[in-house]
Amino acid sequence: MDSTQLLKGVLDVAVLAAIQDADGYGYDVVRRLRSAGLEEIGDASVYGTLRRLYNAGALTSYVVPSDGGPHRKYYGINSQGRAMLAAQRESWAEFATTMNGLLDTTNRPLAVRKIGEK
Repeated sequence: MDSTQLLKGVLDVAVLAAIQDADGYGYDVVRRLRSAGLEEIGDASVYGTLRRLYNAGALTSYVVPSDGGPHRKYYGINSQGRAMLAAQRESWAEFATTMNGLLDTTNRPLAVRKIGEK
């Protein structure tokens, strides 16, 4: 299965979850996601998601000057973002339960057979 297609549908919730406990700048968020197991996540996808979530009002941002390189723009989750994350967690749990039920071959109901079928 091509996991990049799956990532497109869950990137918002993944980014929100990655910064729920600590603010982070773009590449820091990329590293957090990769270390969590999303190795194939693209830098540009994360940067675009951070900007989109910020524009939607789910994140705050601030710039931290750097002595050894460019300034870094940090993003933090706000109350609207936390509410979005909570709603997406609930949706994910329902979706995962449904998919697990479909994919689990050990608990499949017995097929109904018509009379005369073997």
